[in-house]
This record gives sequence, C-alpha cells and structure tokens, in this order.
Amino acid sequence: MESIEKLLDIMVRLRDPDTGCPWDREQDFSTLAPYTVEEAYEVVDAIRRNDVEGIRDELGDLLLQVVFHSRVAEEAGAFTFDDVAEGIAGKMLRRHPHVFGTDEERDRGAVAGSWERIKADERAASEPADNSVLHGIAGALPSLKRAEKLGKRAAGVGFDWPDRRGPMAKIAEELAELQDAMTEDSGDREREELGDLLFAVANLARHLKIDPEEALALANRKFERRFREMEAALRQTGTDLASLDIETLEAHWQAAKSREKAAATGSG
Repeated sequence: MESIEKLLDIMVRLRDPDTGCPWDREQDFSTLAPYTVEEAYEVVDAIRRNDVEGIRDELGDLLLQVVFHSRVAEEAGAFTFDDVAEGIAGKMLRRHPHVFGTDEERDRGAVAGSWERIKADERAASEPADNSVLHGIAGALPSLKRAEKLGKRAAGVGFDWPDRRGPMAKIAEELAELQDAMTEDSGDREREELGDLLFAVANLARHLKIDPEEALALANRKFERRFREMEAALRQTGTDLASLDIETLEAHWQAAKSREKAAATGSG
C-alpha cells in the first residue's frame, strides 16, 4: 500500500495546475485511451515472450494508466482510485460465492455457468433499460475478439450450432458469397461478405475452444519469422527481394519453411 500511495502522490504532483508536467496536465480520458490499450497489449507481448522482467515493467505501465484515469476522474469529482479498487474487490467477492459466500455456497463449490449468470445479474442491475444478452460487450474490443464474445453470449441462450460442423458449413457458405461478391466487383459487398466470413471463423474458433486472437497472433509470428528467414538468406547472396518474381519468391519461401521445420525436428 505504501508503494500505491507513492504512485498516487506522484500523479497528483504531475497533474498540479501550477507546478506539474504540462503534458500530463493536458490529458483526459479520451487522450489517454490509446495509451491504455497500447500498455495492455505490451503486457500481453511480454507474457508471450515469457519475459518475466518485462511483464513486471509492463504491468507497472498499465497500473500507471489506472492511476492516471482515476486522477482525472477525481479532479472532475467523479470517482477516485479507492473507488476503483473497492469496486473490483466487491465484484470479485460477488462472483466467487464458492470462496467468499455463505457456508452453504462454499460447501456447494463452483457451479458451472455461475460466473456468467452473476455477470448477467450485474448487467441487469446496472442497466435495466438494456436487457439484451449482448449488453456490456465492449465496442472497443478488437473485432475478432468481439465476434467471439458475441457468439459466446448468443450461445448462452441456445442460439448456436450443436457442434463444429455448423460453423464449418457457415464458413463454406460465407466464402462462396464472398467469391460471388468479387465477381460483381462491388467493394461494399466484398467488405460485408469478408466480415461475415471472419465472423464465421471466430465462431469456429469458439467451438474449437481456441482464442482466435491468439491463433492469429501465432500465424502472424510464424509469417514474420519465415519472411525474415527468407530475407536473411537472400541478403547473404546479395539479392534484392523486390527484383524477384512471385514464383521465385515462393520457392525461397518454401525453402525457408523447410529449413525451419528441419531445425524444429533436429534434422537436416
């Protein structure tokens, strides 16, 4: 708690209208939002790299964002950092009755679906005017992650395929519709059909119990790794990638893939 108080005091001084930092004084919720998202992603990146020191540092940067937003709110008379901490503490107590509840609730243990049911009750209590099961899914989420959450929420009331064959068939259907839109050379419809295809893929990921963001991140890393390997190999021969045709580049790409697979298996 001493460290938290120190950080809160630092933020008060940074925001002081007379002696604080000009940049920090100018910030508000909107200007801070991009930094908040960026810091959250940097935490995830450090985790993926298994960089424990990096995780600690990035969590500190993310905590600073919480403190910063809380200070902006306190200056406006809206809420304080203590309110934020008390709010999440109360939420954790409510959502874990099998740990913090009555003797009967603790004896019963964790009940499947209770977390989502408690969250739904909280949403209904906070926003009674919006009784949609989709309420509360943040619009600012990455679109692929939001598609997964929309599908999961709808599935919670039975609006879902019984197994993975359903989303697989939907992907085939949406791919055909995209191909049809491409023959029309209609940019608007192509964009719409491509979106439908990606939404169907997110639903398949949910049925496979795979995080689509993680799956795409893995594909991104694999592509980058192999492309860099191809670049490095060609650079050693003094070859400029831009001077090669697609067939030659594809051959070098396949060679890079083969070298990577050979290294992974310890062969070659």
